[in-house]
Amino acid sequence: MGSGAIRRRLALGLAMLTASGLLAVAAPGDAHAAAYCAGRKVRTLPFSTGSVVVYKRGGYVCAVTLAKNPGTKRKMSVSVRARGGRPVVDEGHYKHHAGPVTVHAGRRCVWVKGRVGGGSVSSGWILC
Repeated sequence: MGSGAIRRRLALGLAMLTASGLLAVAAPGDAHAAAYCAGRKVRTLPFSTGSVVVYKRGGYVCAVTLAKNPGTKRKMSVSVRARGGRPVVDEGHYKHHAGPVTVHAGRRCVWVKGRVGGGSVSSGWILC
């Protein structure tokens, strides 16, 4: 990884920490997901055991799956796929969340999926 990429990641991390601190004061419910994704929240996809929160900034789309009842490790996943591309996936056994995952979608539609335990959601093509 080049020094320019490292600087961009550090700047993005600092921006996310600053934004999450501000959002934690303003809206505690949304602050958890906002701590992981930059940009503005464009969708929340609820399902029986959690929700997937989708953010957009410029041509990038970011998503994170949040457990409705965090604390117990269970299988979780989140994926984002820009039309014409491959999905970016994070899956594993987590206590609180899966992700974030980010794709460059430009102006293309995206398909977002999330799962916590036995519950799941699949968005279909959105943000077109």
